[in-house]
Amino acid sequence: MNSTINKKVKLISLGHIDYQKAWKKQEKIFNKIINVKIQNRKDNSQIPTENYILVCSHPHVYTLGKSGNEKHLLINKKIIKEKKLEYYKINRGGDITYHGPGQIVIYPILDLENFFTDIHLYLRKLEEATIRTLKYFNIDAGRINKLTGVWVDTESSNPKKICAMGVKCSRWVTMHGLALNISTDLSYFNNIVPCGINDKAVTSIEKETNKKISIDIVKNEIVNNLSKVFEFELINK
Repeated sequence: MNSTINKKVKLISLGHIDYQKAWKKQEKIFNKIINVKIQNRKDNSQIPTENYILVCSHPHVYTLGKSGNEKHLLINKKIIKEKKLEYYKINRGGDITYHGPGQIVIYPILDLENFFTDIHLYLRKLEEATIRTLKYFNIDAGRINKLTGVWVDTESSNPKKICAMGVKCSRWVTMHGLALNISTDLSYFNNIVPCGINDKAVTSIEKETNKKISIDIVKNEIVNNLSKVFEFELINK
């Protein structure tokens, strides 16, 4: 257990960034935090671990989680290359998803020993912060039992996913995170079985509200809600 609790979180905005570059930035921070924890245990020391939230968007890319089924990518590598898309097998949980322009991606790299040691609670809190954010835009969103992420029309026969989630956690340090559709071109989801779920649709904030929505406003709302839900102090870096 981390006896020197640090509930400060550094916010880093990466802008519109290549997926692999953002992944490498995540890995660097993730490994730095884990190395501090290993050294603390080795030396019986109490150096506080840092926490970060990276905010960005990506060019068109499909990513497949470590437990995902490659058959859920419905186009071949030749088409991916022709359309100048990208595809990566990555080290998060979950199946396949899409990232692209008009979507906000949040990567919390937190030492959960600064907060709580429960990965399921962590996912529920990510969902809660997203649900609160969508409420700001008058979107009634919620959860579906046994399906991670945030959905709209949850009580209907045709619920739609608006926010996908997939995380990695090692030594209670997290990486990867959530992707919230704002003005996303949803046709790109037709090339995959999103999150391995073939009987549910996807949607976006703009589709649900029929309004143009500023990504900066969404960013401010979701980061603010994350700070409330996790009860951390936000530091702009």
